[in-house]
Amino acid sequence: MQKSNHSSHQSAKKVVLPKRIILVRHGESEGNLDTSAYSKTPDYKISLTEEGRAQASLAGSHLQDLISGDGSRPDWRVYFYVSPYERTRSTLREIGKSFSKKRVIGVREECRIREQDFGNFQVEERMKVIKETREKFGRFFYRFPEGESAADVFDRVSSFLESLWRDIDLNRLHKDPCQDLNLIIISHGLTSRVFLMKWFKWTVEQFERLNNPGNCECRVMELGQSGDYSLAINHTDEEMLEWGLSPDMIQDQKWRITGEKADWNNHCTWYLKSFFDELDSEDDVESN
Repeated sequence: MQKSNHSSHQSAKKVVLPKRIILVRHGESEGNLDTSAYSKTPDYKISLTEEGRAQASLAGSHLQDLISGDGSRPDWRVYFYVSPYERTRSTLREIGKSFSKKRVIGVREECRIREQDFGNFQVEERMKVIKETREKFGRFFYRFPEGESAADVFDRVSSFLESLWRDIDLNRLHKDPCQDLNLIIISHGLTSRVFLMKWFKWTVEQFERLNNPGNCECRVMELGQSGDYSLAINHTDEEMLEWGLSPDMIQDQKWRITGEKADWNNHCTWYLKSFFDELDSEDDVESN
C-alpha cells in the first residue's frame, strides 16, 4: 500500500519549467581592454575593469526590472550558474547586489560553462596569427594549439545542459511552483553562443554567422505559451539581426512562442532544405 501511494505521489508531481533562462556575458575585463594581459596573467585570473564592474551593476538592475516586471510581479526567484573565472564571478557579485537574499534560491559554480581554452599564456603576436588562421579555417572546428575548438566547448556545454535538465525534471531548483523561477547563467561570449546553438539546434553554418555578445549583454530565453523557449519575447528583430540570426532563424524564434513542437519540421521547411536537395511531397516508398 505504501509503495502504491508513493507511486501515485510521484506520478502526480508536476515538473515546473523555469520562466526564463538568461545568458549573461561577463563585464569588460582587463583582457578586453588590453590583449597583452593574457601573456602574463592566466586567463581564469583576468579581472574586470572599473567599467566592467559598472556594466555588471547596471545589468543587475536591468535583470531585476525584467524579472520583477518593474515591481508588478511579486512571486519570483532566481538561481545562478557561474563560470569559475575571476571576471565571471566578479560579474555575479555585482549583479547580485540588485537582488535581495530571499529572491536568490541558489548559486552554483559550473566549470563546463567556462571560457574556451585558448592555451595557457597567450603571446600577443602569435595569437593574432592564430586567430587569422581560425577565420580561414572556420571558427567552430578550429582548435587552438594547446587549447580547444568551439566544437570542444559544444561537447561540454551539451553535458551541462543534460545536468540542467535533470535538475529541472527532479525539481531540484524549484521548490514552490507558485513562484516564477529564473535561471541566470553568467558565462562567456563563445560559450553563450554555443549554448544557444545546442538549445535551438542551430547548424554549424548558422553558428558561424553569430556575433559575440557585448560585455554584460543578455540573451533572454522566455517560456512561451507553447511550452517552448524563445528569444523573440524579449528581443526585437533588429537585435536578433545584429546578433547574426538570419530572417529564417528569427521567424523560428517567433513561431516557438505559440507553435506546437510536433509541427516544427512542417513549419521550419528551411531547416530540412539545408540538409536535402529535394524531398518529395508524396511518400513513394512501396510497402511490402
